[in-house]
Amino acid sequence: MQKGSVNIRALFLHNLSDALASVAVIVGGTLIILYDLRWVDPAITIGIALYILYLALTEIGGPIRTLMLGSPPDIDNSAVIAAMRDVDGVTDVHHVHLWQMQEHEAALDCHVVVAEDGWTRIEAIKGEIKARLSERFGIAHSSLEFENERNAHTNANLYGHGSNGHE
Repeated sequence: MQKGSVNIRALFLHNLSDALASVAVIVGGTLIILYDLRWVDPAITIGIALYILYLALTEIGGPIRTLMLGSPPDIDNSAVIAAMRDVDGVTDVHHVHLWQMQEHEAALDCHVVVAEDGWTRIEAIKGEIKARLSERFGIAHSSLEFENERNAHTNANLYGHGSNGHE
Protein backbone atom coordinates (compact mmCIF):
# COMPACT_ATOMS: atom_id res chain seq x y z
CA MET A 1 0.00 0.00 0.00
CA GLN A 2 1.10 3.52 -0.74
CA LYS A 3 1.49 6.39 1.66
CA GLY A 4 -1.35 8.23 -0.10
CA SER A 5 -3.60 5.18 -0.03
CA VAL A 6 -7.15 5.61 1.18
CA ASN A 7 -6.65 2.46 3.29
CA ILE A 8 -3.64 3.93 5.10
CA ARG A 9 -5.45 7.24 5.57
CA ALA A 10 -8.55 5.49 6.97
CA LEU A 11 -6.39 3.46 9.34
CA PHE A 12 -4.60 6.59 10.54
CA LEU A 13 -7.87 8.47 11.09
CA HIS A 14 -9.37 5.48 12.90
CA ASN A 15 -6.40 5.31 15.28
CA LEU A 16 -6.48 9.08 15.77
CA SER A 17 -10.19 9.05 16.61
CA ASP A 18 -9.64 6.15 19.05
CA ALA A 19 -6.87 8.08 20.80
CA LEU A 20 -8.91 11.30 20.97
CA ALA A 21 -11.94 9.38 22.25
CA SER A 22 -9.82 7.79 24.99
CA VAL A 23 -8.49 11.17 26.08
CA ALA A 24 -12.02 12.63 26.04
CA VAL A 25 -13.35 9.76 28.17
CA ILE A 26 -10.54 10.20 30.71
CA VAL A 27 -11.13 13.96 30.91
CA GLY A 28 -14.90 13.42 31.12
CA GLY A 29 -14.54 10.81 33.87
CA THR A 30 -12.27 13.14 35.82
CA LEU A 31 -14.80 16.00 35.54
CA ILE A 32 -17.61 13.73 36.72
CA ILE A 33 -15.61 12.44 39.72
CA LEU A 34 -14.21 15.82 40.80
CA TYR A 35 -17.09 18.19 40.03
CA ASP A 36 -20.12 15.87 39.61
CA LEU A 37 -20.70 17.23 36.08
CA ARG A 38 -22.83 14.35 34.81
CA TRP A 39 -23.86 16.17 31.61
CA VAL A 40 -20.25 15.82 30.41
CA ASP A 41 -20.74 12.11 29.62
CA PRO A 42 -23.50 12.53 26.97
CA ALA A 43 -21.77 15.66 25.64
CA ILE A 44 -18.54 13.73 25.09
CA THR A 45 -20.46 10.83 23.53
CA ILE A 46 -22.20 13.17 21.07
CA GLY A 47 -18.92 14.96 20.32
CA ILE A 48 -17.11 11.69 19.56
CA ALA A 49 -20.01 10.50 17.37
CA LEU A 50 -20.05 13.77 15.41
CA TYR A 51 -16.28 13.66 14.93
CA ILE A 52 -16.41 10.07 13.60
CA LEU A 53 -19.33 10.99 11.32
CA TYR A 54 -17.38 13.99 9.99
CA LEU A 55 -14.33 11.81 9.25
CA ALA A 56 -16.47 9.21 7.50
CA LEU A 57 -18.27 11.76 5.32
CA THR A 58 -15.09 13.56 4.28
CA GLU A 59 -13.29 10.34 3.32
CA ILE A 60 -16.07 8.39 1.59
CA GLY A 61 -15.99 10.25 -1.75
CA GLY A 62 -12.98 8.46 -3.23
CA PRO A 63 -14.12 4.91 -2.49
CA ILE A 64 -17.63 5.68 -3.75
CA ARG A 65 -16.18 7.08 -7.00
CA THR A 66 -14.22 3.85 -7.48
CA LEU A 67 -17.15 1.58 -6.61
CA MET A 68 -19.50 3.49 -8.91
CA LEU A 69 -16.94 3.44 -11.77
CA GLY A 70 -16.74 7.22 -11.83
CA SER A 71 -14.30 9.21 -13.93
CA PRO A 72 -10.93 9.86 -12.30
CA PRO A 73 -10.94 13.37 -10.81
CA ASP A 74 -7.36 14.12 -11.87
CA ILE A 75 -7.76 13.26 -15.58
CA ASP A 76 -9.16 15.80 -18.06
CA ASN A 77 -11.56 13.85 -20.30
CA SER A 78 -11.38 16.38 -23.14
CA ALA A 79 -7.56 16.24 -23.12
CA VAL A 80 -7.68 12.44 -23.37
CA ILE A 81 -10.04 12.62 -26.34
CA ALA A 82 -7.97 15.33 -28.02
CA ALA A 83 -4.80 13.24 -27.61
CA MET A 84 -6.45 10.27 -29.29
CA ARG A 85 -7.92 12.38 -32.11
CA ASP A 86 -4.49 13.90 -32.79
CA VAL A 87 -3.00 10.53 -33.74
CA ASP A 88 -2.28 10.38 -37.48
CA GLY A 89 -4.95 8.25 -39.16
CA VAL A 90 -7.64 8.79 -36.50
CA THR A 91 -10.65 10.78 -37.69
CA ASP A 92 -12.91 10.51 -34.65
CA VAL A 93 -13.42 8.95 -31.23
CA HIS A 94 -16.79 8.12 -29.65
CA HIS A 95 -18.52 5.88 -27.09
CA VAL A 96 -15.82 6.88 -24.59
CA HIS A 97 -15.93 5.30 -21.14
CA LEU A 98 -13.27 6.55 -18.72
CA TRP A 99 -13.44 5.19 -15.20
CA GLN A 100 -11.40 4.67 -12.10
CA MET A 101 -10.61 0.96 -11.66
CA GLN A 102 -8.64 1.30 -8.43
CA GLU A 103 -7.49 4.13 -6.26
CA HIS A 104 -4.64 5.19 -8.58
CA GLU A 105 -5.52 3.34 -11.79
CA ALA A 106 -7.83 4.47 -14.58
CA ALA A 107 -9.21 2.57 -17.56
CA LEU A 108 -10.58 3.63 -20.91
CA ASP A 109 -12.88 1.97 -23.41
CA CYS A 110 -13.85 3.65 -26.69
CA HIS A 111 -14.49 3.37 -30.41
CA VAL A 112 -11.81 4.84 -32.67
CA VAL A 113 -12.69 5.79 -36.24
CA VAL A 114 -9.76 5.26 -38.59
CA ALA A 115 -9.34 6.90 -42.02
CA GLU A 116 -9.33 4.70 -45.12
CA ASP A 117 -5.58 5.13 -45.65
CA GLY A 118 -4.88 4.44 -41.97
CA TRP A 119 -6.56 1.03 -41.93
CA THR A 120 -3.38 -0.67 -43.16
CA ARG A 121 -1.50 0.88 -40.22
CA ILE A 122 -4.02 -0.14 -37.58
CA GLU A 123 -1.45 -1.74 -35.25
CA ALA A 124 0.77 1.35 -35.36
CA ILE A 125 -2.22 3.60 -34.67
CA LYS A 126 -3.29 1.38 -31.80
CA GLY A 127 0.24 1.43 -30.37
CA GLU A 128 0.45 5.23 -30.65
CA ILE A 129 -2.90 5.72 -28.91
CA LYS A 130 -2.00 3.34 -26.08
CA ALA A 131 1.41 5.00 -25.66
CA ARG A 132 -0.15 8.47 -25.44
CA LEU A 133 -2.76 7.29 -22.94
CA SER A 134 -0.10 5.70 -20.76
CA GLU A 135 2.54 8.43 -20.96
CA ARG A 136 0.33 11.52 -20.76
CA PHE A 137 -2.49 10.35 -18.52
CA GLY A 138 -1.29 7.22 -16.75
CA ILE A 139 -4.02 5.12 -18.38
CA ALA A 140 -2.36 1.73 -18.75
CA HIS A 141 -5.56 -0.26 -19.32
CA SER A 142 -7.43 0.61 -22.50
CA SER A 143 -9.79 -1.31 -24.76
CA LEU A 144 -10.06 0.21 -28.21
CA GLU A 145 -12.59 -0.83 -30.83
CA PHE A 146 -11.59 0.33 -34.30
CA GLU A 147 -14.08 1.32 -36.98
CA ASN A 148 -13.43 2.01 -40.63
CA GLU A 149 -14.39 5.53 -41.62
CA ARG A 150 -16.88 4.20 -44.21
CA ASN A 151 -18.73 2.00 -41.70
CA ALA A 152 -18.42 4.08 -38.54
CA HIS A 153 -21.34 4.98 -36.32
CA THR A 154 -22.97 8.24 -37.31
CA ASN A 155 -24.20 10.70 -34.71
CA ALA A 156 -22.69 8.54 -31.98
CA ASN A 157 -22.52 9.88 -28.45
CA LEU A 158 -19.08 11.07 -27.42
CA TYR A 159 -19.52 9.52 -23.98
CA GLY A 160 -21.38 6.31 -23.22
CA HIS A 161 -23.52 4.30 -25.59
CA GLY A 162 -26.17 5.17 -28.08
CA SER A 163 -26.28 6.36 -31.65
CA ASN A 164 -28.77 7.11 -34.35
CA GLY A 165 -27.46 4.39 -36.64
CA HIS A 166 -24.85 3.55 -39.26
CA GLU A 167 -24.30 5.03 -42.67
